[in-house]
Amino acid sequence: QVQLVESGGGLVQPGGSLRLSCAVSGNRFSINAMGWYRQAPGKQRELVAVITSGGSTNYADSVKGRFTIARDNAKNTVYLQMNSLKPEDTAVYYCNARTVLLYWGQGTQVTVSS
Repeated sequence: QVQLVESGGGLVQPGGSLRLSCAVSGNRFSINAMGWYRQAPGKQRELVAVITSGGSTNYADSVKGRFTIARDNAKNTVYLQMNSLKPEDTAVYYCNARTVLLYWGQGTQVTVSS
């Protein structure tokens, strides 16, 4: 079992920044990859960024150059640094852990609006 708790969402103006955190507990040694997904109203959940156990990263085209995924193993936390935010980044952001199963956090709302 893996437990994930996201934090750091909120309201930000266009062009602003936010950092999301995902605290990981449980059987974290079984995790192969961690990711951030988002779901906007009326849309399907989509992958934003992923980081593997080996440290490789991958990003959705829409966030490349603006978002950065990183992990701090000492703190058992995965981060998503979001810069140059746009209104279209507004969504609920979910943390995901991949073992032989998929685990999800409860989500954190990010709203980009003036």
